[in-house]
Amino acid sequence: MRSGRAPTLEDVARVAGVSRATVSRVINGIRNVDPQLHEVVWDAVGQTGYVPNRLARSLVTRRTGTVALVVSDSEAHDDDPFMSRFFADPYFGRVVGGLMSVLRREGVQLALQIVGTDDAKKRLVGDLRSGQADGAVVLSLPAVDPLPRMLTDGGIPAVLIGRPADPVPIDYVDLANDTGAALAAEHLLARGCRRIGMISGPADVPASLDRISGFRRAMARHGHGWFPTASGNFTQDSGEAAMRALLAQDPALDGVFVANDLMALGALLALRSTPQSVPDDIAVVGFDDSSAATAAAPPLTTIRHPLEDMAAEAARLLLARVEDPAMQVSSVIYEPSLVRRTSA
Repeated sequence: MRSGRAPTLEDVARVAGVSRATVSRVINGIRNVDPQLHEVVWDAVGQTGYVPNRLARSLVTRRTGTVALVVSDSEAHDDDPFMSRFFADPYFGRVVGGLMSVLRREGVQLALQIVGTDDAKKRLVGDLRSGQADGAVVLSLPAVDPLPRMLTDGGIPAVLIGRPADPVPIDYVDLANDTGAALAAEHLLARGCRRIGMISGPADVPASLDRISGFRRAMARHGHGWFPTASGNFTQDSGEAAMRALLAQDPALDGVFVANDLMALGALLALRSTPQSVPDDIAVVGFDDSSAATAAAPPLTTIRHPLEDMAAEAARLLLARVEDPAMQVSSVIYEPSLVRRTSA
């Protein structure tokens, strides 16, 4: 490249070995381009140092080339405790990784938005309606959350990861959480556990409710109409406290299902201060198959939650919704599986 001259579309086309029109279609996010050519063109963009004129692009396509990842949580108040939880929880990192596996190939950027109050949600909807992003992938954690309906009422392309608690005409990707919890119950019973407890997540979160109901139904089918329970908020500290509460209810527990891996780490920590060893005296099954499961001592038997695949599908659904706002509302449900390690 000659010194003093900014790289052009023609330079990118020459390096990529494609036409200028193909380069333009890729950079402008037009989807009728071979996916392999996307990678070739963006590699050439990097080699040449070409900087797309996003203002000109947005004037032509009326798109920003950005989508928002919105975390809607009543605990989100821009304070350090919530932000620390967000960056420490492997759940969120896996979601971001899955989204970027699709968005990066399409040349689309991801912007994180964390909202908790109703005012913050109203501001977010206003920002999205004014064109600050082309759409949103939403992690909606509270059971009662107005945000999904606010987005649909505002005509904003959006996809939920996790089913909406209330019927809302919005695309979503979810896991069959009840099936996963039933797998945990069946595994504990099959290995001979008879005094089994459960550590659940918050009772106002749809995924947590599904895991509770799935585990309860599976246990009841095997004659266990009641079992001790304690709840946490999906953090390690809450899992440790919940395990101590369970042991206070029944010190002779020989099995426990924990509704996510971070809480299961806390449960294992609580058990280290007791005479009971894992898994000889008490078996522990987690949920998610996150990095926390392999870091645990002993490594956790857990329910596989294919978050990366689910987030990638959410990104594909959102891009399709941006392309065709009138397409039929759809849902995609993934099936869980049991991953055997040495904790149960």
